[in-house]
Order: sequence, then C-alpha cells, then structure tokens
Amino acid sequence: MIRLAPIFFALAACSAEAGGGKPTADDDRPLPAAALRAGQAEAIFAAGCFWCTEADFEKLDGVLSVDSGYIGGAVHRPTYEEVGRGRTGHTEAVRVVFDPQKTTYDALLTHYWRTTDLLDGAGQFCDRGPQYRPALFPVDDAQRAAAEAGKSAMAARFGRPVAVTIEPTAVFYVAESYHQDYFKKNPVHYTAYRQGCGRDARTAALWGSDAKAP
Repeated sequence: MIRLAPIFFALAACSAEAGGGKPTADDDRPLPAAALRAGQAEAIFAAGCFWCTEADFEKLDGVLSVDSGYIGGAVHRPTYEEVGRGRTGHTEAVRVVFDPQKTTYDALLTHYWRTTDLLDGAGQFCDRGPQYRPALFPVDDAQRAAAEAGKSAMAARFGRPVAVTIEPTAVFYVAESYHQDYFKKNPVHYTAYRQGCGRDARTAALWGSDAKAP
C-alpha cells in the first residue's frame, strides 16, 4: 500500500493534466472576470488546486458564485497548460462573489485559513510549484488590512511564520470552462484526487476539532 501511494498521487493530482489536458479553443481562452453587479462584493483566494478551493467556498452561506482561475503573473490570458508549467508567474486561485449583507470578507478569510496549509509556501498538499502557492489578493485597503491582521493572528496561533503571501491586486483570469465546477462534473476523479492528495487530512492535523468539514 505504501509503495503504491506515489503512483496514486501522480494519477490523481490536480497538476496531472498540465500540458496534457483538453486543448484550449480560442473561444474558451481565459478572460478577465466580469464586473460585479450592484450589491455584490468579491474576494480572491489561492490555496492550491482550484478544483478544491472552489468546492470549499461554494458551500458557504452568502456566496453567490465562485470561479476558478489564474492570478499574479505577467502573461496575458494564460492557459491552464501555460500556468501548469510554472513559468507565467500565475497561481491557481478562485474569485468568490458574495453578498456583503449575508457574509463578510473576514468570515471568508477565516474559512480560507482553515482549508489551506498556511505553513507551506512551496505549493499545496501534493501539488508543488509556484503555480500552487497559497496567496491572498486583497481588492481594497480594507481587505488588505484584514488579511495582514489575520496572517499575524495565524502566526501567533501556530508559533511560526505563515507562508501565505499577501500580493498586490492583479487581473484575475477565469479559467477554461471545463475547470469550472470540476467537482460536480467529474466527481469520481475529483474525490480520488482530493483524498489521495491528503488535503483534508492535513488541514485536520493543523486545526484538530476546528478544521472545516470537507
């Protein structure tokens, strides 16, 4: 069983399709996210494979939509294959659109800390490289202040530096359509990946009884 684990990870990893996933048609090439509607707010979180991060946030009250995408790099409209090679500077992330009358950035941030390996800056869980780095991308000064305060609180709680970076506001590109709601479209592969990658086991080890249920 132990000898098979690395093979299982390789087959199940979010990065397994990088360079070998579905070809990106011109009409499905990533575009900047659409503008918000009146009464909406947004927050952007990077926590490794966006399939899982999207699933984690979609379950929350007050969340209106979650898009998987790419942020933090220098390439215009990068594809999954390009980001997966780790050369564009982007990281996989999600854009959460929420109703500020029903939830807050602070509440979303609390959920983020408890579903992320905030001590690992070289990737997340079994996905390695800068394209899976954990990061926060505040969209305004209030979010940036909350992110910095939260990071300080987490460092105090764990007694060591938090590896999550707080990065400048940047263009968020919505990923190809086949990545959106991946956990709903491909439940067997998604479940195998999530379990094999050890995401929930690691966050449970970090947070104990305070860990968020998968």
